[in-house]
Amino acid sequence: MNWWPLIAALLFWAAAWALNEWLVRLSPRSSSARRLLGILVPAIFGVTLLILWEGMVRGFNISPVLLTPPSVIWERIASSVPTLWADFQQTFLKAVLIGYALGCGAGFLTAIAIDRSPFLQRGLLPLGNFVSALPIIGVAPIMVMWFGFDWPSKAAVVIIMTFFPMLVNTVQGLAASSAIDRDLMRTYASSYWQTLFKLRLPAAAPFIFNALKINSTLALIGAIVAEFFGTPIVGMGFRISTEVGRMNIDMVWAEIAVAALAGSLFYGLVALIERAVTFWHPSMRSA
Repeated sequence: MNWWPLIAALLFWAAAWALNEWLVRLSPRSSSARRLLGILVPAIFGVTLLILWEGMVRGFNISPVLLTPPSVIWERIASSVPTLWADFQQTFLKAVLIGYALGCGAGFLTAIAIDRSPFLQRGLLPLGNFVSALPIIGVAPIMVMWFGFDWPSKAAVVIIMTFFPMLVNTVQGLAASSAIDRDLMRTYASSYWQTLFKLRLPAAAPFIFNALKINSTLALIGAIVAEFFGTPIVGMGFRISTEVGRMNIDMVWAEIAVAALAGSLFYGLVALIERAVTFWHPSMRSA
């Protein structure tokens, strides 16, 4: 057992912890300094975890098959950029984005239809609840049989996974406006569509963006899992399942790292759009 990497990692962790404790107690006045501080603290924490991970693997001589050190994962990423990029294109740029757009769009439009029709509200919402409870490992093989082995079958799985969260959140958001506000719109002789666009949809915006953020992670998970059940020789899920069988665990971790980065950036992009659109909301004004 080699103690020095572990000791060095623990010392770095203690120093980084002390630094973060000092940073979180700062109260800068400028908004740019607060944003920088908000990025710096989690970045230091993340780097600390990676160094501690590396030190534990090196110090305890853990087999790379059980736990691959971050340095080896980075070497694999650097040497496999073309493969990782092809997998990213197949899974994220095709299946995830297209399925996400269609699933969220269908859920949003269905929520508007349900809001207009009590019959649909009573008949379609329970059906949507049933669909949301379907296990992905049962749906994915059926979608592969229906739409083939390429990305459309994975996009279909993503549509199923993202439809219901958007439907439920939008329906709940459309009911969020107060009765006083709706009565005020009626005193102005506003039509249903005028009330919808000028009052109810703005009030529902936080709920809608909540669904968009939830779906940004669900979509990636659904596409990767769906690729386990049939895909061309490309894709994140295909690569993970194949390299596990070959015991190339460093490549598996490389795919996981790319997927985690893509999912985090996607979530962050939706959060930035939410901040720009719902700047008037109390939660945004206090942030």
